[in-house]
Amino acid sequence: MDKDRDPEDAVGMDSQKSRRPQRGRMLAGELYDASDPELSRLRVKAHELCRRFNASSEEERDLRARILDDLVPEHGQDTDFMGPIYFDYGCFTKLGSRIFANFNFTVLDTCPVVIGDDVMIGPNVTLATPLHPLRWQERNLRRHEDGSFYDYEFGAPITIGSNCWLASNVTVTGGVTIGEGSVIGAGSVVTHDIPANSLAVGVPCRVIRTITEADRMDLPELGQ
Repeated sequence: MDKDRDPEDAVGMDSQKSRRPQRGRMLAGELYDASDPELSRLRVKAHELCRRFNASSEEERDLRARILDDLVPEHGQDTDFMGPIYFDYGCFTKLGSRIFANFNFTVLDTCPVVIGDDVMIGPNVTLATPLHPLRWQERNLRRHEDGSFYDYEFGAPITIGSNCWLASNVTVTGGVTIGEGSVIGAGSVVTHDIPANSLAVGVPCRVIRTITEADRMDLPELGQ
């Protein structure tokens, strides 16, 4: 997509695309109108489910499981979210099994977010797929004919492979894939793909080295 093109021209540049619902445009990473009524309803539903989850106790496991079923229908088994959690839509996120997320897990899933199995997520982690035009002339709010406000946005998906660990205060931006078995150090901002089995850290996040057999730890058999 040409990011220098005026959004008004981009939205109408192809008659077939212009007839596509805003939901389809959003998920495809195209410019879309975020004030679309369908998208607004989905966001309100997700935000209310997050509010209910965050108001619940950790001991209310059955209640939290039911809320998660509604919020993120595509999820595996044994998902454990400490809360609070914040999802923009939830229905555009796919979770594997045995995912643990610590406090303040935020997912802005305007484009698809996919998280594999056995992923550990530290406190204050943000997965942010949305993007905005760089120039204020295209980024600022506009008015519909009825006087209501809207803006143009676009995004890119995020994929996190199985067996990853995202430490505390990590931010992952749209368009990023983190390969299986990787560890992202605390405070990192991930703006580019990370290969599998990498130790990566920094702002922006960079690969420090590959995780190898030399990193093996001899673990006791707990509970025996």
